[in-house]
Amino acid sequence: MQTLRIALAVGLFILFGPSDQAREKHPQSPAFRLQKDDKGWAERTLGTLSLEEKVGQLFMIRLRVGYSGVRNSEYLRISNSIRKYHIGSLAMSAPTGGRFLHRDRGYQTVVQLNQLQSESKLPLLVAGDFEQGVLPAHLFGTTVFPHAMAFGAAGKVAYAEEFGRITAQESRAIGVHWNLFPVADVNSNPANPIIGTRAFGANPDQVGALVAAYIRGARANGMLTTAKHFPGHGNTGIDSHLAVARVDENLEVLRTVDLPPFRKAIEAGVDAVMTAHIRVPALDPDPNLVATTSPAIVTNLLKHELGFKGIVVTDGLDMAGLTRLYAGNVGRAAVDAFKAGNDVLTMPADLDASYRAVLDAVHSGEISRQRLDASVLKILKAKASLGLQTTRLVDVAAIPKLVGSPDNVATGQRISDASVTLVRDNGNLLPLRRGASVKNVVLRQRGGLNAQAALVIVLCDNVRAEDGRVLEHEILSRMPDAKVVYVDPRVAHGRADGVLKAVDQARAVVVAVYIVPSAARSRKVAHGAKHPASLPDSTSTLFERILGRAAQKTVVLAMGNPYLADDFPEIQNYICTFSNVTVSETSAARALFGEIPMPGQMPVNLSSAGVENPKGPQSAQVTSFKPLVRLGASR
Repeated sequence: MQTLRIALAVGLFILFGPSDQAREKHPQSPAFRLQKDDKGWAERTLGTLSLEEKVGQLFMIRLRVGYSGVRNSEYLRISNSIRKYHIGSLAMSAPTGGRFLHRDRGYQTVVQLNQLQSESKLPLLVAGDFEQGVLPAHLFGTTVFPHAMAFGAAGKVAYAEEFGRITAQESRAIGVHWNLFPVADVNSNPANPIIGTRAFGANPDQVGALVAAYIRGARANGMLTTAKHFPGHGNTGIDSHLAVARVDENLEVLRTVDLPPFRKAIEAGVDAVMTAHIRVPALDPDPNLVATTSPAIVTNLLKHELGFKGIVVTDGLDMAGLTRLYAGNVGRAAVDAFKAGNDVLTMPADLDASYRAVLDAVHSGEISRQRLDASVLKILKAKASLGLQTTRLVDVAAIPKLVGSPDNVATGQRISDASVTLVRDNGNLLPLRRGASVKNVVLRQRGGLNAQAALVIVLCDNVRAEDGRVLEHEILSRMPDAKVVYVDPRVAHGRADGVLKAVDQARAVVVAVYIVPSAARSRKVAHGAKHPASLPDSTSTLFERILGRAAQKTVVLAMGNPYLADDFPEIQNYICTFSNVTVSETSAARALFGEIPMPGQMPVNLSSAGVENPKGPQSAQVTSFKPLVRLGASR
């Protein structure tokens, strides 16, 4: 069936694609490399472009994957925008609820990319926000990696380089050339709602080393890389997707904590730096400017002081952290961002208004032709470094041979296993034993739980989402009579009595808590007057009640936010995976049953563990239970 789907995708491309482009040769085993000499193609091409075409090359627009058919509404929207605005770059965006989409949709996305490439006058740069490997993995069959913070826990630079290598190879195989990663932010604020586990950790030296290693691995295998979010989004308490975030650090802290990883990225040859929609008064006191629109931060600091010569790319111009400052003239944000020193203008809130605003600014002389040419030349050189001037299409039929190899998949799982961190153990529960929870036959109560069986409670944001599904499968394969219950904020109150009764009956309780940073979570959780980095009130109350009556026999899995223990000092058995992806769920199950050691070192500070160090994470995890001491960390 899978072979038939791939053949169908290839057939669709041949049917709809121009015959001369469809016959473009593809190497059987491509060795992707960045090229240093384009033989003058970029300069010659720049000389052929109209002013309108040059302005269009600055813009990157969103491409949503997973749509069926070749000429669907999403394809037509992108195709029309490329033709009308001479777009230079696309940003691949994964859908929500993606687990319901079949892999043939992924191949059709690649067919669409090939078709869009063939229609465009100039080759398109295609970017992806691939922070856990090529996503969505189930659509393309690609390798899954845990969140960046798991790499900080594993602590091996070689793992980050492998991460970059595999992601680059698999990205290029599906026609994506540019990763909007790695995150160079230092997650120094436990209450950060949007960076969190996306960062490698809280130690600037470690973050810089892992960032540089990822860049080396990716660039050596033909992929452009991006260090983000300059000048550092780690110490914010607001999600810049929703509002204007602010970093109130002094210059000394900025230069010793936030900037060093970006320096390491530049030294490693990073191709692009992404600017953040955050206010940094110590760098620019103007209250109407965020880093993205600040010449002092983009041009003076990044380009002049740090010496960065590559592409400067904005974070999404449609984010509220920027649009709220331009409510009356949304197109002006693109002009100000470009004048500040950005080269690529990403996902404008209004493409037509933004394009025309930049074009008018060039016509009026507000933006000089020389400045425009300099940015366009950077973009063309980036395209040439990828070899897109000669080969812009990918071989759809070759994708299954180039992605998700058993060795690569095993590497992703091995890294995840190595990151599991045992923060606290009371010595009475772990490891759980395989098989039935009790040796003797126990009668099942109607609709109830086997006496003394294990109870697994998944606390998540949405019981219909993917969180916990792989974990459930892995636990039941080892302990078939375990009971698994899913609880989200909407059902927590109604299910509380039943859950607590099951807790009383259970021999052991596993509570898996899924808190991962995302704009969607910020919107939903913060709307209920709760900080997005924490559990919502309803599930938080239930969790407190569980710990109040069964802490000794409960092991807590932090499937994402490791700071959970700061909110719940009663936790006696605490395991962190720093991630909610499938490999992390498998690792959590293996750790619970003692199949793997838990060698990870905490990459961020937990005040509840009795260690607080603003310059870096604690040096070792706590492996025996002791009463927790709250050190006043703000949540």
